[in-house]
Amino acid sequence: MNERMSVNKSIVRFKDGNFNQINDHIVTEFPMTIYVNNEEFATMVCTPAHFDEMVIGFLASEGVIRFRNDIKALNIDEEKGFAYVELAEGKEINNQRDFSKRFIGSCCGKSRQFYFQNDVQTAKTSTAETKITADQCIRLMQQMQDNSHVFKGTGGVHNAAICTSGEMVVGRTDIGRHNALDKLYGHCLMNQISVRDKILVFSGRISSEVLTKAAKIGVGIVLSKSAPTDLAVQLAEDLNITAVGFIRGSSFNIYSHPRRVTN
Repeated sequence: MNERMSVNKSIVRFKDGNFNQINDHIVTEFPMTIYVNNEEFATMVCTPAHFDEMVIGFLASEGVIRFRNDIKALNIDEEKGFAYVELAEGKEINNQRDFSKRFIGSCCGKSRQFYFQNDVQTAKTSTAETKITADQCIRLMQQMQDNSHVFKGTGGVHNAAICTSGEMVVGRTDIGRHNALDKLYGHCLMNQISVRDKILVFSGRISSEVLTKAAKIGVGIVLSKSAPTDLAVQLAEDLNITAVGFIRGSSFNIYSHPRRVTN
């Protein structure tokens, strides 16, 4: 486990009727402030690892950039918690007030709701025809969980992974579920990994925000060990994304576009 991602602390544990003093691992919470073209853009509270991926993934998710080369320079001061981004020539940041405006619109006769106006421009309707078997759904979830040493040590993080139907391509961990997804997105952009045929595996609840993040990344299948919300399911239907939840043991539920999951 990365030594910066957790700290050791003496705690008191109650078990089997007794109090005992033990050492425990506690996950690290770290603020990172992003400046874009010398203007403060956002502060993210995160797990201190893979900062470059998180910043790039976050800016792509927010529609500030589309590709890695839209950034001319990225400098991260890990000690003080600042990331300085200089956009490539000709790239400008849109009015930042747009990032806090809720937008409700429609598409093809369906009611598609987004929390923020920039989501309309960055969330993609999936065209993926990737398929996955039921056994692969269960196996990928187990593989992601087995590979998260930080979660095993602290229990205080979200896990996420980009996978093919047969194996995990890359996994990331963070205290913030959105940060974990941004790190994956940033990794794929930095390494020019095509995601249209990939699968997103996630440890947390599938909220509308998580589903929208998945749409921005561009995957067609989202697997989770937890439940979805009703708005997330509506968005999954509209965005042609297969949402699978409650992957536990040998069972799961398919909430949208079940054609991609086979026996």
